[in-house]
Amino acid sequence: MTSPLTLMMPVIPGTSLMTIAAALEGNSKKIDDALNGIGTVHFARFLLLDRSQANLQPTSAPSNSLLIGVVTEYDGNFNAYISDFVAQLGPVFDQLLSLVVGGAALIPVANNVAAFQAFITANDASQHAPNVSLYSAYPQTVQQILAAF
Repeated sequence: MTSPLTLMMPVIPGTSLMTIAAALEGNSKKIDDALNGIGTVHFARFLLLDRSQANLQPTSAPSNSLLIGVVTEYDGNFNAYISDFVAQLGPVFDQLLSLVVGGAALIPVANNVAAFQAFITANDASQHAPNVSLYSAYPQTVQQILAAF
């Protein structure tokens, strides 16, 4: 069964959009390799938003209202999914969490897995009403889909 994750992490005021973008861009290959290696992720993306903009689109102007979003759909159990990410991408999440309000208390995530899971649960819009539904056009897992090709 596919499950959603919509993690919204407020960025520490004063952090530039370029700093966040550089952290994501600099780790894009590691992220893609980990997503392939984990083998339960249907879709994933990072999203940079600016809560001070009516359309949430960040601009080049400085903002103290930035948000890092992580949006995924995955197979299996939430705790196992997060544990897989910590094992594969712990240092990447450490870098991102250093830019996030409250994130420093979770670094390194490898030593704080339960606290990281609790942080994600608290900030995962998909786990809070009214955002709890997910449409899926197919019942297959990632592995079943890959095996068909």
